[in-house]
Amino acid sequence: MSRERIVTAEQHPSDPTDSSGPAPRPRTLEQFVGQPQLRERLSIALSAAKARGDSMEHLLLHGPPGLGKTTIAHIVAEEMGTQAYVTSGPALTKGADLVGTLTRMQPGDVLFIDEIHRLPAAVEEYIYPAMEDFKIDFTLDGGMHARVVTYQLKPFTLIGATTRAGLLTAALRSRFGIAHRLDFYDPNDLTLILERAALRMGINLGQEAARVLMSQRSRGTPRICLRLLRRVRDFADVRASGTITADIAAEALRLEGVDELGLDTLDRAYLRVLADTYEGGPVGLEAIAATLGEDAGTLEDVVEPYLLQIGLLARTRQGRQLTAAGNTLAGRPQTDKRLFE
Repeated sequence: MSRERIVTAEQHPSDPTDSSGPAPRPRTLEQFVGQPQLRERLSIALSAAKARGDSMEHLLLHGPPGLGKTTIAHIVAEEMGTQAYVTSGPALTKGADLVGTLTRMQPGDVLFIDEIHRLPAAVEEYIYPAMEDFKIDFTLDGGMHARVVTYQLKPFTLIGATTRAGLLTAALRSRFGIAHRLDFYDPNDLTLILERAALRMGINLGQEAARVLMSQRSRGTPRICLRLLRRVRDFADVRASGTITADIAAEALRLEGVDELGLDTLDRAYLRVLADTYEGGPVGLEAIAATLGEDAGTLEDVVEPYLLQIGLLARTRQGRQLTAAGNTLAGRPQTDKRLFE
């Protein structure tokens, strides 16, 4: 189980960390693929803000990782002709950590806070007046000589991103003018993303079947899709003179342990334990974690969401349980375990 997962939507060490990599992020709404409702809402908000000469409303993006929240923050800054400043909730331990960034931001600049649900309470309260009134208060000296100085900020746009919207406080959530949940991408959108990325990276995608094959195994997530493309490219460069065909893509993904449904070794192990050891469930998460030798939080946050999404797993009051589709995949009651081998 220690093998690094290629199909995780979390940031991977091999993933490009900025727009300077071989497959740069789209820079405008027109280049952005997928999320049609969000694109339309952003198009209206950006056009209205530019017409008024104001900064765009604060924006909250929530949903699973790898769907483009950071990319959208950079697009908003690009469309507004301003600069994006990027940080994360865990990196901000006290209110003063934001002072330098907030005070040097120019009108219309974008402050992007990833994992905003992990902001400490002190930082969250510090950011309220910055969001509402574009000002911050900080204290000079201490004790009886303490005095509060108010600094007026230039109008800016705060974009918060979170994978756990339910952990946001109501006070913080209410201060965002626009809130939108990002959905998983359909295979057609992922195929288009693959085509554009391959063109920018100089990859020879020889067949439509190869693009479809990778898009169908990407769990509806562009980050995974592009990661699979890079792995298949490496395989094709070494084994197939650089041309990616459907057979080459299938062989490369088989080597990576990614099957037709986008499941990897850990996913199949989870389903096998639930099917064989616990007879399809229901069973508690802690019991499954103990049997697999994995952390329960990892299974809940990393493995289960996709199994729930594709309808193989159900969460009930009694515990985790295979659905009818999950039982069919597991071969129960015929006990045909070929798909788990």
